[in-house]
Amino acid sequence: MNKRLINYFLKITDLTVDEINVLTESMVIKFYKKNSYLIKEGQINNDTYFVLDGCVRQFKVIDGNDITTNFFTEEQWIISLGNFEGTKPANFSLICVEDTTVVIGNEQKAQELFKQFPRFETISRQIMETVFFEQQNFMTSYITDKPEQRYLKLLKSRPDIFQRVPQYDIATYIGVKPESLSRIRKKILQKK
Repeated sequence: MNKRLINYFLKITDLTVDEINVLTESMVIKFYKKNSYLIKEGQINNDTYFVLDGCVRQFKVIDGNDITTNFFTEEQWIISLGNFEGTKPANFSLICVEDTTVVIGNEQKAQELFKQFPRFETISRQIMETVFFEQQNFMTSYITDKPEQRYLKLLKSRPDIFQRVPQYDIATYIGVKPESLSRIRKKILQKK
């Protein structure tokens, strides 16, 4: 049994033995090799993912260029708020930057859990609020901060990303070309 997801829930609330058992029994765990896709842009998919191990990059292709819109690492949810009904094509791709293991869920499985244990609906709402809050903070930063500020925020909040993903992906994530990222890094080093 992988305890990372259970431990994640235990940080939110206490769980009964029955709740732990049903969560454990319902887990669909899947391993993806580095460079494997969870979703390709345009696919229909209503799954959600919880990263147990590894790193996943979310990106969109614009004018032939990959633009990174997020990174997901251990104990993070990958939730597309617009795809719960599973009828809309994904407007982004998810690719594994490293060998990655995820728990896969979807709205149907969630509803079955809610019927059996109604308080999971409240826990799910708390998770969704956290995910929404993180996405909202990133969007606000992207609109109001300069690239150097976005770089520094990423460095402070997620320093591991710099060891795990190519610089090109970090550059597109903060909204600059790779050569501009090099200038930003040089400028920051000169200030120290």
